Amino acid sequence: MQDRFWWSGVALSGALAVIAGAFGAHALQGQLSPRLVAVFETGVRYQAWHTLAMLGVLAWRASRPYRGQCLALALWTTGMLLFSGSLYALALTGVRGLGMITPFGGLLLIGGWLTLAVCALRARPA
Repeated sequence: MQDRFWWSGVALSGALAVIAGAFGAHALQGQLSPRLVAVFETGVRYQAWHTLAMLGVLAWRASRPYRGQCLALALWTTGMLLFSGSLYALALTGVRGLGMITPFGGLLLIGGWLTLAVCALRARPA
């Protein structure tokens, strides 16, 4: 399996998204303001969706490996760490300065999608 690292990372991200979602739904309710719970839930939602997107790219890559696929995966991984990670930290600590990191993560997530579009456009039909 050529992409063992990516598959393991996606599985870990999926598990962490479920854990974070359960934590937010059960442990944080009543402990944080509704606004901070919503911030935490946004982080979970973006992590979950991008984990699913990574699964799709890995499945595509298994049958048709193209150059930009790994770059998209790397951008999404780093974007999730910065975007969702900063939202988790902001919600749990209340340190507002952490919110300055979030847009950089968002730009990386967008960059992953744009990279995927270019990769798909450059792919040669079989």
